Amino acid sequence: MQDIQDFAEEYFAAAVDLDRERYFALFGCDVVVHDDGRSHHGLTAVRHWRAEVPSVRYDLREVTGTAIACKAVAEVSGDFPGSPVTLRFAFARDAQGKITQLDIEP
Repeated sequence: MQDIQDFAEEYFAAAVDLDRERYFALFGCDVVVHDDGRSHHGLTAVRHWRAEVPSVRYDLREVTGTAIACKAVAEVSGDFPGSPVTLRFAFARDAQGKITQLDIEP
């Protein structure tokens, strides 16, 4: 499994890549994403959630934790009210490195 700094950098790079499949390849099929007071269960729901996310820029500030449970702090800026904001991303990953849970909070 890749180093947590490398993983976080890949996550945020994939999140802004025009090739959306690069981003979705990071997730397991049964992933659960919690963001903005809503929960999205399964890869299909994550695809719908991601389609609603505005185009943003991520500036990775900090990465901590382990390969299976890591946290990242990023400044997120874009065309949305309150931009920029600092968000905390908590990732749970399986033995293959796929994201099984993602919690995004202010």
